[in-house]
Amino acid sequence: MRNWLLPEYIEDVLPAEAARMEQMRRKLLDLFHVHGYQLVIPPMLEYLESLTTGAGQDLDLATFKVVDLLTGRLMGVRADITPQTARIDAHLLNREGVTRLCYAGSVLRTRPDGLAQTREPLQVGAELFGHAGVESDIEIQHLLVQGLQSVGIAGLQIDFSHVGIFRSLVKNAGIAREQEQGLLAALQSKDKSEVAELTTGLPSDIRNALLSLADLNGGIEVLDEAQQRLPSYVEIRQALQDLRHVAQQLQDCDVLVSFDLAELRGYHYHSGMVFAAYAQGYSGPLALGGRYDEIGSSFGRARPATGFSLDLRGLATALPVAENGKAILAPYADDAQLHQIIAALRAAGEVVVVDLPGHEAHRAELGCDRTLVKQGSAWEVVTN
Repeated sequence: MRNWLLPEYIEDVLPAEAARMEQMRRKLLDLFHVHGYQLVIPPMLEYLESLTTGAGQDLDLATFKVVDLLTGRLMGVRADITPQTARIDAHLLNREGVTRLCYAGSVLRTRPDGLAQTREPLQVGAELFGHAGVESDIEIQHLLVQGLQSVGIAGLQIDFSHVGIFRSLVKNAGIAREQEQGLLAALQSKDKSEVAELTTGLPSDIRNALLSLADLNGGIEVLDEAQQRLPSYVEIRQALQDLRHVAQQLQDCDVLVSFDLAELRGYHYHSGMVFAAYAQGYSGPLALGGRYDEIGSSFGRARPATGFSLDLRGLATALPVAENGKAILAPYADDAQLHQIIAALRAAGEVVVVDLPGHEAHRAELGCDRTLVKQGSAWEVVTN
């Protein structure tokens, strides 16, 4: 057995990619900061109940579990930072008004997923707590769009849905839990024949509405069609109104907006509008987000919430490979003037690498495109 091998779907991030990911992380966190989002750094390990309560079975299955030798209790390695921010908002900050939080850190999952197909995503996200209106959804969506554009993603498409539409149909029809799960799976896979079979015996308006959800995907016209084909329940009218409002607010953001009313991702976790960001060159969503008002109650303090998260590893996969970092090679010398110049260059943001004695044959590995040389009595930077 080779001792240096890593587990499957666990990888090192090497210098070039690590530098690119770190630049993206800084840009995103700086953007969140100027919008009033405060950085939190939750622990990698918590008691399992705190990590998975209210987050649904999917997150429970994704979580690595270990036994705490100090207490004997079951602990989990976080698979998602969002529930941790909800816990922080509910119990540590304990604010009455709006709270804006952001984060960046590794998570660990039992199976690979996402664009990078890794079990250790680098998750970056922003969450807004304490406001239940569509205005906070729009703030989060604008922040996502600006964030992706700031790190070089062009040609964005945001795909929207609203779990409240399906939930309203289920509630008004009195559909049992098992039947609800079957319909959920059938709609996610756009299997209309399965939906038709599962809705046999339901009131005709509910049955037709559930069958219609599988077809209601496309541009803004989908919302007008949905208004015609779906029952005029209060929850459905409000959901369609909010989706229309969001589309209008994103018109000037250089983003294509689309809708898929059968997209019920995170149905047991989300409570309202959900969205996913896509772009050309990527095989799946770059970021996922939505409203999850009900999770706060799992921590004993119900708080409306909306947010998004993305995986920096996945985001970096399709971006153009950056050129090698530019650097200056400086000789190793006991020269006070040289040391002052090196310090000044570094203070100005330049990368200066000192050429240690005995490694002259390997200078090419340092990636330097310039060299500090002494011209007469002065040190100058010259291009190689």
